[in-house]
Amino acid sequence: MDYREIVERRRTLKIETFKSLADLGFDGPWITPYQITSNSLKGPVLVALHWLDESSILDERTALQHLGFCRVFGSMSSLMLLLRRVHLSRSDIYVTQTFHLVPKSRSEQVASSATRRSFDEVTRFELEGREVIALGAVAGRECARHKIEHIAVCHPSRRDEKNAAEIGDAITALGFY
Repeated sequence: MDYREIVERRRTLKIETFKSLADLGFDGPWITPYQITSNSLKGPVLVALHWLDESSILDERTALQHLGFCRVFGSMSSLMLLLRRVHLSRSDIYVTQTFHLVPKSRSEQVASSATRRSFDEVTRFELEGREVIALGAVAGRECARHKIEHIAVCHPSRRDEKNAAEIGDAITALGFY
């Protein structure tokens, strides 16, 4: 399945109570907006839980349209730290997520059935034949469920050097540095 087909799968994914990128006026030619700047076809794939919540998207729209991420969020500061550590840039990696819809708030729990469905319908196709690093327990569980070879590491929301080192070591173990 090619990239364009996976984008279409993401666009047709509907799960009640969650909004799509199109619902928020943020649809584009990507599977996730992270890929505005992190869409390497050869670099390691980092799989997170989900992109952002509704209010963050609305509050940070300008930065997000340009970069696909917002530097002020914890997970992005950890990601920037780890990339410096392994001498890579955002364009050297591919970032995606387990859940391709938008929760209402940062603290909203996404039911495992919704996460599984999103991964089944979209994410697993992105990961085929790639070097995968699962960021956090949910991404690791979904990769394991699909027997996708991966390195499981901490979620990047912990903003410290230890977190960056753990993810950086995984990138190095895959031969990217």
